[in-house]
Amino acid sequence: MAKSKVQKEAMLAEYMEWLAKSKAVVLVEYSGVKMKDLDAIRARARENGGEFHIVKNTLARIALEKAGYSVPADYAEKSTAIGFAFNDPAGFAKALTDATKGMEAVKVKGGFLDAKALNPAQVKSLASLPPLPVLRSQLLGVLQAPASKLVRTLAEPGRSLAAVVKAYSDKAAPAAA
Repeated sequence: MAKSKVQKEAMLAEYMEWLAKSKAVVLVEYSGVKMKDLDAIRARARENGGEFHIVKNTLARIALEKAGYSVPADYAEKSTAIGFAFNDPAGFAKALTDATKGMEAVKVKGGFLDAKALNPAQVKSLASLPPLPVLRSQLLGVLQAPASKLVRTLAEPGRSLAAVVKAYSDKAAPAAA
């Protein structure tokens, strides 16, 4: 069914709003997928702080270009759905990959991470990264390691001196009795 100009402008405005909020965008070809499967993908995307929508290629290309993305020609061909990651790009890409696992009809066309174009292999690499909370905890561990080593190094001479004094007092105590 053809869309009116007003409907197209509303859709374009909505795409622009989602692009402004997105940290990453994943474009997917979905030809031959059942509506039930698309709904499952949408639900999984929302669980991970994002949106997944079927888009009109022309409107999506216009919105991406207006938002400052350089769109490769093959991204706006055939049937297209776009996933918008609002929080954690890696977690969203992983959720999208997991949700589409086993669906041969769904193929990743590519994506964008901070307005930089990603090919399908790079999107797959993004999906293989650990989620943001795990990365934060790993970074915190790396940052804390030198400080804890310094504390242990500074405490060691005092601990050694205390051990020597204790050994001397244990040795001297039985002789006095």
